[in-house]
Amino acid sequence: MEAKQLLLDSFRSAVAAADPLKILPAHLPTPPDRKGRTLVVGAGKAAAAMALAVELHWPAQAPLEGLVITRYQHGLLTNRIKVIEAGHPVPDEAGESAANEILRAVRGLSADDLLLVLVSGGGSALMSLPAEGIAMNDLKSITRDLLRCGAPIKDVNTVRKHLSAIQGGRLAAACRARVLALVVSDVTGDDPTHIASGPCAPDPTTYAEALDVLDRYRVHAPHAVRAHLERGEQGAIAETPKPGDRVFGRVENRVIATAQASLQAAAQHFRDNGVAAAVLGDSITGEARDVAKVHGAIARQIGAHGTPWPAPVALISGGECTVSVGAGAPGHGGRCTEFLLSLAIDLAGMPNVHAIACDTDGIDGTEDSAGAVLTADTLTRARALGLDARSSLAEHDSYGFFCALSELVVTGPTRTNVNDYRAILIA
Repeated sequence: MEAKQLLLDSFRSAVAAADPLKILPAHLPTPPDRKGRTLVVGAGKAAAAMALAVELHWPAQAPLEGLVITRYQHGLLTNRIKVIEAGHPVPDEAGESAANEILRAVRGLSADDLLLVLVSGGGSALMSLPAEGIAMNDLKSITRDLLRCGAPIKDVNTVRKHLSAIQGGRLAAACRARVLALVVSDVTGDDPTHIASGPCAPDPTTYAEALDVLDRYRVHAPHAVRAHLERGEQGAIAETPKPGDRVFGRVENRVIATAQASLQAAAQHFRDNGVAAAVLGDSITGEARDVAKVHGAIARQIGAHGTPWPAPVALISGGECTVSVGAGAPGHGGRCTEFLLSLAIDLAGMPNVHAIACDTDGIDGTEDSAGAVLTADTLTRARALGLDARSSLAEHDSYGFFCALSELVVTGPTRTNVNDYRAILIA
């Protein structure tokens, strides 16, 4: 099979392994008895597909209702569970209104009922209900600054949890019913507290840690935001529910899809096509351009010395890199295309090496592509078009670079999200 097609098909295998329509039905609970009802709520890029999977496999005679929030253009047609589209990665008023509706519905449940919560990556922004005293415009502002400062998603979510009326375990705390949260993980480590800011999970972080994130990354927060966090640090505002809180005695968070499972599915695809595969890790983080240099060094070692694996071999990795965009930089692209552009420079046209880097949600950064494909002649073709790879990297314009080469991977919304997928094929 041609190298580019093999890489594209490996990505499709990774995405398929996290498809809610395939994996969620096996995790559905038994409906409550006749005294109880089932309420489905949730948020994330996979929310609509998860809701549809519930509907398709829920007993027709059993009561079912609910509301989930997903990103614009990620909705699906459902009958019993309402799907609302809202803003991501920056929250908006549509998400705020839907989150408020969810919280009201959850507070109305009894001990006889079941709350089924569908959680996936993107839920932090989509189910944004600002804490009392914080305006949505303030939440938008702090979110934009946090996303541009280069902070890891776990630090970003530490702040978000402490600005929210629904995240950081507060959704579960508002409910008297039994709670089952089915979780599609988009974070390294797969801890539910970090996925969509953990609406049903204990939160080990504090207001003090949220302030430390702002200070460490030099994020200038709106006055209302900083004042809220400082009041929380002083004990004037209640902390998020912590591990050991009795509220979680009736709550289960069950992770049903992970990056590791998707990477293993991709690895099997390579093996089925006669190529050895090595999974380097599902939790690789750091600046995308720096991570690319490490991957490039391994590829050169294989090419020159046949160690630690002989060619042909595919190096597969997942996780969530970051891109720190300075003031004035256009920033057209995401962490996947930035990884590939840095890798292209590092490999300097090394023969018989191809690569792919795509986000499993189908959206790399804020662009319309999932990522891109890198070929051994990428830099040669770029120079023929008058493109300078180093200049494009310095300007964070990886999208424009790969677009000019017609090497973008455009899938549209996949309606799942288990983070980034990267594969380097050394032939």
